Amino acid sequence: MAKGAKKVVLMLSYPSDEVGNELVSLDQLDEAGVNPYSDVLDEKRYRELFGENKHPFTGVDYVAYYSELIREMGAEVEVVFANQPQEILKYTKNVLACDIHTRKRTKRILKEHGAEKVYGMDDILTSPVDGSGCNERFGLLGSNKSTEDSVKLFPRDCTDLVLDVQKQILDKTGKHVEVMVYGDGAFKDPVGKIWELADPCVSVANTAGLNGTPNEVKLKYLADNDFKDLSGEALKDAISRRILDKKEDLVGDMESQGTTPRRLTDLIGSLCDLTSGSGDKGTPVILVQGYFDNLTDK
Repeated sequence: MAKGAKKVVLMLSYPSDEVGNELVSLDQLDEAGVNPYSDVLDEKRYRELFGENKHPFTGVDYVAYYSELIREMGAEVEVVFANQPQEILKYTKNVLACDIHTRKRTKRILKEHGAEKVYGMDDILTSPVDGSGCNERFGLLGSNKSTEDSVKLFPRDCTDLVLDVQKQILDKTGKHVEVMVYGDGAFKDPVGKIWELADPCVSVANTAGLNGTPNEVKLKYLADNDFKDLSGEALKDAISRRILDKKEDLVGDMESQGTTPRRLTDLIGSLCDLTSGSGDKGTPVILVQGYFDNLTDK
């Protein structure tokens, strides 16, 4: 984009971006008396208040990095820090919204406030350009730097793959397994405060058995309440009977509170991503066993 523009106005949300990368800490905002929900800062004011802020893990000052990247492409850059999407319209009516999970809301707000042209990363490369790859559903979302002048797009057309892998394993071993192609996990790092999910979704494709959410009772709740007078084998037997007799849908029941009300694909995909990573391990396949077992299984 910078190659095709004379000037780029780069508006960054703060104190962190959508997935938690901090440009400034909440404590720094408090000390400076800055309200991120209403206050708009230019780069000069940002530097006066907060100086240089390098990422705790990468050591990169992202404000400087993105600014220099734009300048290297031959464009002028102006950096603005704001959290209301419509603020960008004071500078330009033509906007590329680069957020991931909030992109639909951002584009809607921009259009409602008079933007003339609004595109998202999911609108770019949805079809081939001069023989390039494409992703019809997500465009550039979920892409990764491949070389200095190319990117690797988020996977597509994976449904046939997971079904084929499932069938081949069944044919060769007699075992029915569930299969998924996963991207980023959906978890938050407690130190860097980064929410890992920079991809548009965790599961690119999966077999049918991975649809849905867990339907589990909270064992600690049962042990401390319903069966508080039991112990040992009697307690185990009582909990086992409750598991076998549980309703098909426990939503709203106190005995299920505190379990993990998330989609199976998000949970298992996060487990796989934490195990494989994208670094030195080089692990192309993760085998998860016993995930659907419970206390009553022998």
